[in-house]
Amino acid sequence: MAGVVSMRHQSGPGRASQGKTEPAPVRWALITIALAFLGLFLVMPLVLVFTYAFNRGLGVYFAALTEPDAMAAIRLTLITAAICVPLNTVFGVCAAWSIAKFEFRGKNLLITLIDMPFAISPIIAGLIFVLLFGARGWFGPWLIDNNIRIIFATPGIVLATMFVTFPFVARELIPLMQAQGTDEEQSALTLGASGWQMFWRVTLPNVKWGLIYGVILCNARAMGEFGAVSVVSGHIRGLTNTMPLHIEVLYNDYQFTASFAVASLLALLALVTLVVKSVVEWKGAREHAQAVREAESEQS
Repeated sequence: MAGVVSMRHQSGPGRASQGKTEPAPVRWALITIALAFLGLFLVMPLVLVFTYAFNRGLGVYFAALTEPDAMAAIRLTLITAAICVPLNTVFGVCAAWSIAKFEFRGKNLLITLIDMPFAISPIIAGLIFVLLFGARGWFGPWLIDNNIRIIFATPGIVLATMFVTFPFVARELIPLMQAQGTDEEQSALTLGASGWQMFWRVTLPNVKWGLIYGVILCNARAMGEFGAVSVVSGHIRGLTNTMPLHIEVLYNDYQFTASFAVASLLALLALVTLVVKSVVEWKGAREHAQAVREAESEQS
């Protein structure tokens, strides 16, 4: 009987792995379909963007990027990202820490509110800010009396971008902090660590890769946001046009080479973001695997 059980244990995984392994034609067909889909809808559009951007030479390409309106759009995009990303990072860390580490009334409501930008169209988000801060909005008359401009100005663009990007950091950190638990923090407090020491030496090192990943996603969305910014910007050339809006204006004016030049720069920033994201994922996976090996060696 022992021999039969032993044979079953030895042959069981083999049969399971064979059952889970698809035939070679099926594997190659699925891989081919996936590669064809990526090539058609991802690689080919990127190649066409760069092709049209450079089809009239480097001189025209750099002239399209260095003309005043394009420089203003690039500057405004970078300023918006530089403001939104740090603020959303602080919010994401605080929200994730509160949700993962504490129990309080209204916790589920807070999680729902964090997910709201994922469910609401960016156009609606922009309209919300127009209703609040526009000339006929709730705070419009007071803002006009005090000579404060939010809609059709940089503050409105920053607010709209913050609204659509604030869930990214929080949503990356919440599951990580929940999985981490509170044992290590409690141990640090027992050993006499302060709240800041506990955060910097215990909590943050455990979630640093998730934090970096969320920041990267937040930055990518902040630079590429179109819908909400389009509503609150007013499309004022040289003042309230970000890079995506400037691309639309150039394309509608039949300045195709210039529009593709700016689009290629935005696509290049996206590609750099993907490379950084992949490096972060690889380093995080390698660190996790090393931690697992060390834990296994300690147990053995």
